[in-house]
Amino acid sequence: MNQSLSISEFDTKAVDVDIRNVNLSYGANHVLKGINLHIRPGEFFAFLGPSGCGKTTLLRLIAGFNQADGGEVLVGGRDVSHLPPWKRDVGMVFQSYALWPHMTVKRNVAFGLEERKVPRAEIEKRVAAALELVGLAHLADRRPSQLSGGQQQRVAVARTIAIEPKVLLLDEPLSNLDAKMRVQVRRELRDLQQRLGLTTIFVTHDQEEANTICDRIAVMNDGIVQQVGTPMELYEKPANLFVANFLGTANILPGRVVREGGERFFDIDGGVRLPIPAHVAVPEGAKLVFRPQHASLGKGGQGDVQLPGTVVHSEFLGSTLRYVVKIGVAEVSIDTPFHSGEALHEPGSPVEIGLSLRSALWLAA
Repeated sequence: MNQSLSISEFDTKAVDVDIRNVNLSYGANHVLKGINLHIRPGEFFAFLGPSGCGKTTLLRLIAGFNQADGGEVLVGGRDVSHLPPWKRDVGMVFQSYALWPHMTVKRNVAFGLEERKVPRAEIEKRVAAALELVGLAHLADRRPSQLSGGQQQRVAVARTIAIEPKVLLLDEPLSNLDAKMRVQVRRELRDLQQRLGLTTIFVTHDQEEANTICDRIAVMNDGIVQQVGTPMELYEKPANLFVANFLGTANILPGRVVREGGERFFDIDGGVRLPIPAHVAVPEGAKLVFRPQHASLGKGGQGDVQLPGTVVHSEFLGSTLRYVVKIGVAEVSIDTPFHSGEALHEPGSPVEIGLSLRSALWLAA
């Protein structure tokens, strides 16, 4: 995308978005359940979660295409809850891009401005600026069918930017692109958002996309915001088992806390016992959770505990070998650095797993 264009062509004063106690149901199906979120001015924010969790419904509600049963949506401090989409000062890029196939790129970008009865001279100025900003000025006279998927996505973004929204809404805009193009376009999106300083809300089910371009993420499941935080905060300090399991690979060992002679132990299902340090708090019904890189095969470092296991299989991941090891009745993943010529642990071989409890988490549902 072209970085030479002056951003002053656009009104880019960033605003915040407040979602206050929003509920939405379709008949007996309670889709959004008491959603409360504050999205900061100029922030690139993601709604992340599995299909059916309510993230797209929430995005469409902000845009005005869905109506809440209760609660408020504020954009820049103004309650827009009962306003139609065209009066909310938000712009939405749809998953399908929704480009008019019979119109040129230029006409597609101009469409929203024409509908708003913007003077022709202003339309020409804004369209040219938007296309220059996304690097498509030289393709203004082509039709969408003559463009690549990435170029079509840029047209959709340019059309939205041209109306000068206060908030940019992106509904899984990368899902129609191949893997290599997704990486390129998400970088372009992040670069464009930062240069415009535009508050942006991004919906995705792909954690890698959210982690790489977003400032903060709201992880959603079953219509509820499970946790909000930066990508690193969510990965390192998940609030519950769902967040831990959804963001990255998490090893989850079920079991129960038992007390003997004033000491506590965690009896892992399948007959393996783990001592619990006195200073470690374990919530009622919690499971032991750790990431593949937080354990090692063989003796661990100082303060680590040793757990017996059996190798199930291994996966070569380039610079890393991932072993799947059975501990009790559970299978866990352990990542070790790959060194050329090093002997592998064969399936069925017994191993010791060194685990640092400083890196482990005790999480309930």
